[in-house]
Amino acid sequence: MEYRQRDWPEWLATAELAVNNKVHLTIKISPFMANYRRELRIGVDIRRKVEKATEFVERMRRVQKEAGAALRKAQEEIKQQADKRKREIK
Repeated sequence: MEYRQRDWPEWLATAELAVNNKVHLTIKISPFMANYRRELRIGVDIRRKVEKATEFVERMRRVQKEAGAALRKAQEEIKQQADKRKREIK
């Protein structure tokens, strides 16, 4: 890597892959899993079964609902912790 980081465009795709394949602490799954409901595979298996569009949409709705619930829960927990330290201004 260059000292002045002029080569970042060359590393962007690798960084994106790393971030999207890492388990997120709040939702407990990777962004790739949240979007596609399967782990990222390097390489292609052309024999894999292609799912129906309606099944994909339903699966995506479930995943997004679960991720949304996990994010709301985390938000409430953060709010509770912040409220513990809150003081009235006189």
